[in-house]
Amino acid sequence: MSLPGLPAAHGNTLALEEALAGIASAMADPSRSRMLCALMDGRAWTATELSTVADIAPSTASAHLNRLLNHGLLVCVSQGRHRYYRLAGSDVAALLENMMGVSMRTGRTLTSRTPPELRQARTCYDHLAGEIAVDIYAFLQREGWITDDGSAVTNVGKRQLEKIGVTLDPHTRRKPCCACLDWSERRFHLGGDAGAALLIAFEQQGWLRRTPGYREVTITGEGKTAFLRLFAVGL
Repeated sequence: MSLPGLPAAHGNTLALEEALAGIASAMADPSRSRMLCALMDGRAWTATELSTVADIAPSTASAHLNRLLNHGLLVCVSQGRHRYYRLAGSDVAALLENMMGVSMRTGRTLTSRTPPELRQARTCYDHLAGEIAVDIYAFLQREGWITDDGSAVTNVGKRQLEKIGVTLDPHTRRKPCCACLDWSERRFHLGGDAGAALLIAFEQQGWLRRTPGYREVTITGEGKTAFLRLFAVGL
């Protein structure tokens, strides 16, 4: 609905600007930022767990979580007597990842300020990120498993991914495949449904282990061998 005396288009613009300012304000608090960053591991956390990671009292955490919920950044899932919070979707995760990239623009000091364990391999919501992920993406692109712009998996890619146990969802409602800019590497890694399916396959086959509560992942000995053999990626 437009404001009196203003064109409808102008009223829509004002509403969009106010919504944008509201989301920016909700993310601006350091405690809420810590919670959002923790949830980038793609898992659901309790309010108590999030209060611990943000180093605040549970009662304070509750108010912060309500604000993030009200602005559509989080969703709350009830299971029995417990309530769990998670990011509202991959679009929110992509927004956070891009903001991390902007925040890390520190020129020559970038490498030294990026924790090594995060730089090598980590989760980006529901897919793999870091040095290993961008090298795998480069291989997929070079070998024609994905299109040049990373927007789709090719027929060749589908067959090759199936061979290594990656199950793609032909009816996915999200992007089937996309190039996600890696904030520490400044290159692309694989996102979308294909990126999520890749991470699931890697974990199921024991090629990597995720650490509960953290974004870092550990590449196993079997994983190092598999990544070198399948993607020409050495660690």
